[in-house]
Amino acid sequence: MELFKAIVIKEQEDEVTYGVEKVGKDQLSDGDVLIKVGYSSINYKDMLAVQKKGGVIRDYPMIPGIDLSGTILHTTDSRFQEGQEVVVTGFAMGMSHTGGFAEYARVPADWVVPLPANLSLKDAMVFGTAGFTAALSIMALEDNGMDPKNDPEILVTGSTGGVGSVALQILAKSGYKNITALVRKEHQSEVAKSLGASTVIFLDDLGELKKPLNKQKFDYVVDTVGGDVASVLIPQISYGGSMSMCGNAAGVQLTATVLPFILRGVNLLGIDSVNVPINKREAIWAKMANEWNISQTTLVDEISLEEVPETIESIKNGEHLGRTIVKC
Repeated sequence: MELFKAIVIKEQEDEVTYGVEKVGKDQLSDGDVLIKVGYSSINYKDMLAVQKKGGVIRDYPMIPGIDLSGTILHTTDSRFQEGQEVVVTGFAMGMSHTGGFAEYARVPADWVVPLPANLSLKDAMVFGTAGFTAALSIMALEDNGMDPKNDPEILVTGSTGGVGSVALQILAKSGYKNITALVRKEHQSEVAKSLGASTVIFLDDLGELKKPLNKQKFDYVVDTVGGDVASVLIPQISYGGSMSMCGNAAGVQLTATVLPFILRGVNLLGIDSVNVPINKREAIWAKMANEWNISQTTLVDEISLEEVPETIESIKNGEHLGRTIVKC
């Protein structure tokens, strides 16, 4: 294999830099499966990966990109074959193992999911890690009683970001009617409604964390941001309700008392998309390829590897909307 394009993050003189370079196969991490990458996507963690002390990458140089879809060029694992289309998300990819922001990737076979029949390589990355996380969140809430037949009041935080925008669409497609979207800026309001929200509220509408128990407003919450936002919402969850938690854009600290949990039976459901067992991954991807398939209606931009830094900056500044996929 000749040299190919990849984004490479380096640490030089206590400074982290990154950009597109020509690299060789010997610069890829070890693995059983060599993949020609069709698409990757940009997630919040990818933004953190290129920041100094972002908490994602510890050893440099590194090719980032925590997900990819592509075609197998070579494999030593009998479960797969050359020419097969596959998806890889999470595990150590783009962190301690070279990732998807490259024309080629090499990964362990145990990380690989066959591409479902109803998805193209592009569709798979319209979902990507963000969509996979949204699906996990909704599945966890439904496992804890959320059902469209009961007309629950649902709130989605970070509703125009990667996870939130997909969550809104899956909820709407699943028949949920009372979907409230939490947005930060006025221009995000119409975007959220176009994605399936029936109501839009702003951060100021949440009030402040003054009481351990506040008025019960929401039966279920898809929280994608954490921090003070989650802290204010917990006392507002209805009796027996649940909140899924998958992000920390608003902070990693949580302020709460035990009262919502012991007096209202509120459930906090932690969502990890990194180390999900492979059999569960296949089931979730099958669901996203069929009854939860919103890949054709998602707010999505397609960019090249060279355009990744611009999108990374928009995520860092809180200006990014929907999903951005990278054609590799």
